[in-house]
Parts: sequence; structure tokens; C-alpha cells
Amino acid sequence: MEQLQRIRDMEAALDAAAAALAALDGALETYLALRPRLEALTAYYEGPLWMQDFRDDEAGKLPPGLKRGVLSEDAVYDLLADHAALLERLRALPEL
Repeated sequence: MEQLQRIRDMEAALDAAAAALAALDGALETYLALRPRLEALTAYYEGPLWMQDFRDDEAGKLPPGLKRGVLSEDAVYDLLADHAALLERLRALPEL
């Protein structure tokens, strides 16, 4: 039975690793494709246009049905902080 259990365990490890690598590969491809938009979002948030849009929203100049999460005071900041933390985690990975 020990041999059969070992094979089952290693088969489960193979399946789990294959699924994780496929998910990571897909997420990496999505991230790389999105990177220019993330850079544009960063430039928007850090530049004068975000504040102008924020003030116009506060003044009621934007349509009421407009999705405006990007104008919340925390959404973009939190996303950029999460991005920086994730990059730091990646940099800290041990070399293989």
C-alpha cells in the first residue's frame, strides 16, 4: 500500500502544480497585457487630470449614472499600493 499511496500523493502533487502553473501563466499574461493601462492609470492619478475630474464630480458636473470608482479617494491609491506590494513579493522570491 505504501507504493500506491506514494503514487497517489505524487499524482495529486502533479495535478495541483500543473493547475497552479497554468493559473499563474494566465495571470502573468493578463498582467503583462494590462501593464500599459496600469501605467496610464498611475499617470492619471498622479497628474492634474484626476484632481480636476474629482472636483468636477464633487461639484455635480458629471452624469449621475457614470461609474466613478476611479474618482474615489482610496480605490486607485489602494490598487497602486497592492501592486507595489505584489512586486515586492515577486522580487523577494528565492532564485531557483
